[in-house]
Amino acid sequence: MSIQVFGLPVSRGVAIGRAVLVASSRVDVAHYYVEAQAVEHEVERLRHARDAVAQELMLLKEEVPEDAHAELVALLDVHLMLLHDDSLAEATKQWVRERHYNAEWAIAAQLEVVARQFDEMEDEYLRERKADVEQVAERLLLALGRAAALQPEALKPRDFAGEDPLVLVANDISPADMLQFKRSVFTGFVTDVGGRTSHTAIVARSMDIPAVVGAREASRLVRQDDWLVIDGDAGVLIVNPSPIVLEEYRFRQRQCELERARLDRLRHTPCVTLDGQAVELLANIELPADAPTALASGAVGVGLFRTEFMFMNREGRLPDEEEQFEGYRQAVAGLKGLPVTIRTVDIGADKPLDRMNVHELRHEHLLNPALGLRAIRWSLSEPEMFARQLRAVLRAAALGKVRLLIPMLAHVEEILRVKAAIAEAQESLARQGLAHGRVELGAMIEVPAAALMMPVFLRHFDFVSIGTNDLIQYTLAIDRADETVSHLYDAWHPVVLQLVHQVITQAQQAGKPVCVCGEMAGDPDFTELLLAMGLRSFSMHPSQISLIKQRVLRTDTRTLRARLAATLASDRPQDTWAGG
Repeated sequence: MSIQVFGLPVSRGVAIGRAVLVASSRVDVAHYYVEAQAVEHEVERLRHARDAVAQELMLLKEEVPEDAHAELVALLDVHLMLLHDDSLAEATKQWVRERHYNAEWAIAAQLEVVARQFDEMEDEYLRERKADVEQVAERLLLALGRAAALQPEALKPRDFAGEDPLVLVANDISPADMLQFKRSVFTGFVTDVGGRTSHTAIVARSMDIPAVVGAREASRLVRQDDWLVIDGDAGVLIVNPSPIVLEEYRFRQRQCELERARLDRLRHTPCVTLDGQAVELLANIELPADAPTALASGAVGVGLFRTEFMFMNREGRLPDEEEQFEGYRQAVAGLKGLPVTIRTVDIGADKPLDRMNVHELRHEHLLNPALGLRAIRWSLSEPEMFARQLRAVLRAAALGKVRLLIPMLAHVEEILRVKAAIAEAQESLARQGLAHGRVELGAMIEVPAAALMMPVFLRHFDFVSIGTNDLIQYTLAIDRADETVSHLYDAWHPVVLQLVHQVITQAQQAGKPVCVCGEMAGDPDFTELLLAMGLRSFSMHPSQISLIKQRVLRTDTRTLRARLAATLASDRPQDTWAGG
């Protein structure tokens, strides 16, 4: 039976494929593909984990006191039986051999299948045995975690050429996990939770694949291998579509591909409005290897290099100076002389580090990490880490044009501490005789306090970048990753637009460059409005550059000025601008 699940559209287009479920678990599960020569190794890992758990359970049975309740021994026997049952043991091996899932993912996938079977049982007692299966699966996952395992970084995604396309379905996907899937086989993804500007959604757009988040019950309603259609424009997931609906979406998919091909022809066209205003279109990237993609998209530089993604999926081990320098060097080289804006690590909120778990355990009462130790606050609390990053950036600046961008500043004291840290990094490099260059220093304007104290910021910085995602979040007190309040996240809110306009105007009056690097920059609905405000520098996902360039090429900024004043004065700016 075909069903529709509604969520939030976060990355446009149509994806069609078979469902791959990533089941949630109280134990962290790594998800990656193993190559053909590693399959039997993964099966062997499963066998070792099963034997280890069986031994644990047998020891527990032996240690049960004689006066203990008989049901305790019976429960251990049930777990032993489940451990060796074909529905878990053999079927798990099939996920490895047929789909090339790693051992942990195979267990999680089979747990999803078996759990659903228990949910459908009429007998209440049997339904409750699902908990036993979950406990056995978690014991297996813990056993795998204790054993030496192949690392995901050492493995390449499977080549699924000729097989059905795949769509990822999960309760949630962390930004770090998204990077694991970035160059993999998925044509789209759906999550139960998330908002339009959560970092998971941002990475999805950078991958240029259709995505729907906040779909609530998707991971419960979808089964492994169901045929799915993701309508990334409408925010709809269709499960097991009828042949007619499937053919309609395949037609739409072909139309999207043709439109993308037409836009690609604009990649190297100079970006100038009809009235001769030159506009700079830059790219946002997550990893050094993304630099060639940015260049190929027609970007005239990188306006935002999110360095925090170099710090993730490392089991708590932070990159040292040499590793960071190599990454920044690679990005600079990949841009072939064009400028690269490197943002210092923006960790926290929906992008936690593995090693932050200790901090989070000490602060379990902290319910809103977006207001906690994140971005520059975290960097200043880790001076050795911050010094390594600054030194690496300064060394890369000797090889090309590098700008340094500081996130989430709100206090003069923070500004002074950052500048002092940069000066110390420069001095230490000079003492060691290491080549380094000068960087233009910029501030992210993403906290209302920063927007309201622009004169102070403009005295200290060479340029500013408006991070509209966080500026909206903090202005409206909306957690942008929380789908329960995502309907209140409003980029058209009058105060948001007034703050953006104020920042652009004051920066231009001071003769300082200003760029918008948040999601608003890559949204064609805002292109003309931002041009009317005087913005001439946009930074966005490489996949959006041709679309935004098309809007710029068709715009005459002289016709927009009269509409701007009325829009900024309106209680309903979106309606006013659209009707202007």
